[in-house]
Amino acid sequence: MKWTKFYLPDAYSPTMEQLVYFHDHTMSIITSITILICILLNSLLWNKLIDLNMNEHQMIETWWTILPTIVLFLIAIPSLKILYSMEELINPTISIKSMGHQWYWSYEYSDKFCKELESYMKYNKKNDFRLLEVDNKMKAPFFTQIRMIFSSSDVLHSWTIPCLGIKMDAVPGRINQSSLMIKKPG
Repeated sequence: MKWTKFYLPDAYSPTMEQLVYFHDHTMSIITSITILICILLNSLLWNKLIDLNMNEHQMIETWWTILPTIVLFLIAIPSLKILYSMEELINPTISIKSMGHQWYWSYEYSDKFCKELESYMKYNKKNDFRLLEVDNKMKAPFFTQIRMIFSSSDVLHSWTIPCLGIKMDAVPGRINQSSLMIKKPG
């Protein structure tokens, strides 16, 4: 992933793959609608013919009400399917608790063995991404169903990994959870 890349990041989880497919599906619908509207506007601007009988057709009004409804359903149904699959937890093997603090994150692996680590930001080196590099990176196995549990000790925090398609807010006094499965190491 580079900063100059214009497309979505490479998908490292099934959730992100579904989100990329949905993005492509929605963009193809939006592109076809945009092309159709441009063609209709172009023909309207250059056409000098006037048909008075066209003003009395209720059938065309019916169709330009029904077609947008169908298009909205074509976008909404895959969207709802992805939303429900993102919230589904399927027999997690490992649970990782992520706690947001003022300047760092702490992680706790507590299912089979108890391990805790704190992750602080690294400060500027030439090859590091500013505000993204940390000293202790959270490690998670791939091809394993993982339950991520999020909370915060002080203020709102946002925990995000774009290539996995996961973004969750850590709120003080509240526990949020998300499912995660990594398909590629890295």
